[in-house]
Amino acid sequence: MHIPDGFLTGEAVAAGWAAGGAGLGYCLRRAHAEQRERDLPVAGLAAAFFLVGDAPVFPVTIGTQGHLLGGMLACALLGPWLGAVTIAVVIAIQALALGDGGITTMGLGIVNLALVPAFVGYPLLLALRRIWPTVVGLAMSAGICAWLCVVISACLFTGEFALGHAVSIDLSSIAAGTIGAYALIGILEGVLTALILRALIGIRPDLVRGARALHHERTVRATAALRAAAERGAR
Repeated sequence: MHIPDGFLTGEAVAAGWAAGGAGLGYCLRRAHAEQRERDLPVAGLAAAFFLVGDAPVFPVTIGTQGHLLGGMLACALLGPWLGAVTIAVVIAIQALALGDGGITTMGLGIVNLALVPAFVGYPLLLALRRIWPTVVGLAMSAGICAWLCVVISACLFTGEFALGHAVSIDLSSIAAGTIGAYALIGILEGVLTALILRALIGIRPDLVRGARALHHERTVRATAALRAAAERGAR
C-alpha cells in the first residue's frame, strides 16, 4: 500500500507530510513520556519482523502491491505511540533502502500504515477489551481491529489517489482492486495478529502492552472486590 513517487500532486504530498509529521511527532512525544527500557528491544525485534513479514508482495493495481501491514500488531504489543513509531521506521527503511514506496509520499504512508492503527485501532481495542476481558477476547479483539485498520487504510489510500492524482488513472479500478484485495488481506492479517498475540501472552505476557493493561484492570477489580467484602464483614 505504498505510493510511488510521481503519482500524486505536490499539494497532496505536502498535505501528507504535514499530517504524517504532526501525527508522528505527537506519537514520539507520548512514547518518550511513557518509555520503558524493556520495550525498546521489543520494538527493534518488531521492526525486523515487520520488514520480513511485509516482504512478500503481489500486484494489486497500477503503482501499488498487496502485502501484510502489521500496524495493529505493533500497537497491541508496544502501545499506540511506540507502535506507530516502529511502523514509521519500517516505512522509512522500505522507502530509502528497499525502494518500496516513494520518498516524497512517505508522509501519506505514515498516515495510512502507522497512524490509523494508533489513533483508530488501539482505542477500539481498548473498548472491545472492556466488553471481552479475557486473554482470548484480547487476541480476538486485536484481530478484528487489525482487519478494520487494513480496510480503513485501503480506503484512505484510494481517497488520496482520487483527490491528489497527478497522472491519468482509472480510479474505479484502483478503488475496486485496492479495497477488495486488502479486505481479503485484512482477514489474513487479523488471523495472524490474533494467533501471534495469543501465543505471546501464553509465553511472555509482560511483552504485550494490551495484556499488561488487562492484568492491571483485573488486579484493580479484584482489590476492589476484596475491599468491599472486608467492609461488609466489618459491619
